[in-house]
Amino acid sequence: MDEPISDETIRKLLLGTRRIAVVGASPKPDRPSYGVARFLIARGYDVTPVNPGWAGRELHGRRVAATLEEARPLDMVDVFRRSEEAGAVVDEAIRLGARLVWLQLGVVDAAAAQRARAAGVAIVMDRCPVIEWRRLGLPAQIGDET
Repeated sequence: MDEPISDETIRKLLLGTRRIAVVGASPKPDRPSYGVARFLIARGYDVTPVNPGWAGRELHGRRVAATLEEARPLDMVDVFRRSEEAGAVVDEAIRLGARLVWLQLGVVDAAAAQRARAAGVAIVMDRCPVIEWRRLGLPAQIGDET
């Protein structure tokens, strides 16, 4: 079982990130990925939505990429995929040099997490950055931490 990640670590990861690829970003307002991408953009992150079915269009004023590779360079990869599909995204994020992979609520892949850590990539599983941001009382914008 993975050790729980500390609040301080989550704070540092969120505040130390600038570029985020949201894999599985949806243009449907009722989908969690829609709201999370919008929230992250509003906080000042450089967000690239990734969705092959929506590629080339815009979501929240950002061009949607077809693949994670098109979203490079990457700091964080936020994954809205089923747990059984998450490992392939984690492996791609590692290959592309991401520093952090964030698996959303309900998304858990212990083997993929182990591979990420072994490659020096931080990983957060089964959590939502929006919920963590609010819970930790982080600033309105990244860069406002002073």
